[in-house]
Amino acid sequence: MDPNLHQKKGIEHLNKVLQYAPMVAADGKATVHLTTEDWHVVADTLFRMNTPHEILPAAITGFRLGEDHRSIELSTATLAIRVEPF
Repeated sequence: MDPNLHQKKGIEHLNKVLQYAPMVAADGKATVHLTTEDWHVVADTLFRMNTPHEILPAAITGFRLGEDHRSIELSTATLAIRVEPF
């Protein structure tokens, strides 16, 4: 499946989160903020568009919507990343 433009932007934002998170990580956890618009693009890509896992960045081992439904929690082999809008 070829991703559509919205999915491509979501994947681009996820890659940026993955690159930035290690710079702000402490004790295996990191919080990364995106603009509200970018956060919604990522949320759509992960939760609303049936995006196949194989086109998501390979470093992501898991993801879920945070308990507050205002964050996205990503898992990698080395980090737990919380993505929040600002």
